[in-house]
Amino acid sequence: MSSSLAPECHQVKERYDSCFLKWYSESTVSKFPFTRGFTEQPEFLRGDSTADDCAHLFKDYQTCLTKALKERGIDTMLEEARENNRENDIEHMRRKFAPTIAQEDSILTDAPLDALDNTEGYGSDIDSIGLKAKLGTKSEVRLEDIFNDDEDDDEFQSSAPTNGKVESSPPAPLLELAPSAKPSDPEVMLAFYQRLFPFRYLFQWLNHSIKPSNDFGHREFAFTLQNEAYLRYQSFPTADLLRKEVLRLNPSRFEIGPVYTTNPRDRRTLRKSSAFRPLEKELVFDIDLTDYDEIRTCCEKANICQKCWNFVTMAIKVVDATLREDFGFEHIVWVYSGRRGAHAWISDKRARTMDDQRRKALAGYLEVVKGGSQSGKKVNLKRTFGGELHPHLGRSLDILKGYFQKDILEDQNPWADNAKAERLLQLLPDKALNEALRKKWDSAPGRSSSSKWADIDALAKTGTSNSLDRKALLEAKQDIVLEFTYPRLDVEVSKKQIHLLKSPFVIHPGTGRVCVPIDVRRLDKFDPLGVPTVTELLGEIDAWDSASKKLDGDDELKKTQDYEKTSLKPYVEYFRAHVAAILREQKGIKREREDGDPMEF
Repeated sequence: MSSSLAPECHQVKERYDSCFLKWYSESTVSKFPFTRGFTEQPEFLRGDSTADDCAHLFKDYQTCLTKALKERGIDTMLEEARENNRENDIEHMRRKFAPTIAQEDSILTDAPLDALDNTEGYGSDIDSIGLKAKLGTKSEVRLEDIFNDDEDDDEFQSSAPTNGKVESSPPAPLLELAPSAKPSDPEVMLAFYQRLFPFRYLFQWLNHSIKPSNDFGHREFAFTLQNEAYLRYQSFPTADLLRKEVLRLNPSRFEIGPVYTTNPRDRRTLRKSSAFRPLEKELVFDIDLTDYDEIRTCCEKANICQKCWNFVTMAIKVVDATLREDFGFEHIVWVYSGRRGAHAWISDKRARTMDDQRRKALAGYLEVVKGGSQSGKKVNLKRTFGGELHPHLGRSLDILKGYFQKDILEDQNPWADNAKAERLLQLLPDKALNEALRKKWDSAPGRSSSSKWADIDALAKTGTSNSLDRKALLEAKQDIVLEFTYPRLDVEVSKKQIHLLKSPFVIHPGTGRVCVPIDVRRLDKFDPLGVPTVTELLGEIDAWDSASKKLDGDDELKKTQDYEKTSLKPYVEYFRAHVAAILREQKGIKREREDGDPMEF
């Protein structure tokens, strides 16, 4: 028996559960116990009993839950969700937007609307209730249905072996889009999933093989539906089944989680909840430009331009070099987030199997800039007796100082006004030098940041301060360069295996841009504002088809995949090459095992 969703109702629920189980399982002896072929049957199967004996206990439990709902404000939320979604429930949306796909599918059954769930570590039960309410079914929702602790997850087949060959899904009919279609329109999203999303390469990337395995089958996927409902613990044996479900649900985006000890859909069948735990997941890093808002002057919040995107470029170069040179990782792919950031996915076996403690330690290794916008000095580095930096920081400084002059001093001009220049003075170690700089800058309003930075060395050489420690000044300037250029990572994303991250190649709902992989060999040329939007890509397909029909007829159309007709092609091919390298390594490891000494014990 599981605990109640409301802790204060746990004892009441236990009494009701005990009564129900007794009614369900107890048997009474027949009047003719020695009759040939006699078998005992529960009273409820023979119709000799009802559940009325437990009704008063259920009423007590219902009363307790109703009170708990009201205290938490959930009752109002449920009523509002039902009312607001009366004519806009998930079934209505499915009829309106779903493609015409074969409804009879012996492999993959439709997921019920209540395929929402929580386990320890993934949010509260109350959150789960709220999400279910957002789905808004037309039928009356009873408390006993909402808090059904025996709800199962059989919307898909379990991890048990299945008979028969998995067939490829038939191609869905292509949608015709209106010229005024928006990236967030369900019809646009559906056309993108049908024609452009690289399900095959995504499968091979997560599965580390072309043959289905638990690396993919036990992997969690989470879908955000068009009505913002969030479905957790989805899993699929093959790429084809993932594609079918994506086409059926037509999510606005989906996220990738860890590989678990068992199929996430079978977690309810385990005797102990502790048996369901993450085994591995790619090591990930998240760079978000909102973390640079205190030092970027060109944009703020969700807005970006090429000037502030250079912060991301600098961060990628430093983190990528660190992961490869200091930790020896090879299979790293950087993915544009679709608006203002980038994500790193490291697929090396050593990285995937790291526990949370090791992930936390590695994230800490890369955490140099510490403290919020109101804190003082954010970079406080330890040096050797000779004043040398850690090799990682020395290498990072060599990478970043080339960007400091142009991208920070000139493009961002962070100390243009005297108020901001005062912040710079606080980071310098000598009071007499600071006073001389302050006096010079006050006499020349509007002096650029480049000039102010040059003034530091110029005045230091004049002997303005008799007590100036030139070594301390050099170290302070190094710390300033790192504070304005070193990666500012969202380290919480990296610390835990269970953290979910947006899949490559999904569409950002705000910009309509595809979350494409970034070719680090051409990193300085990557333009986030030049990444194609979903509507642009679908338009490119139409233009290519029209031109090819005129020149080569329908035969050429059949030979060319849709992504090859668009500006998405180089991104897909780069990702395919990344996946191929992973598969080659896995194949080599397997061959080494097979070719090992047969007499070795």
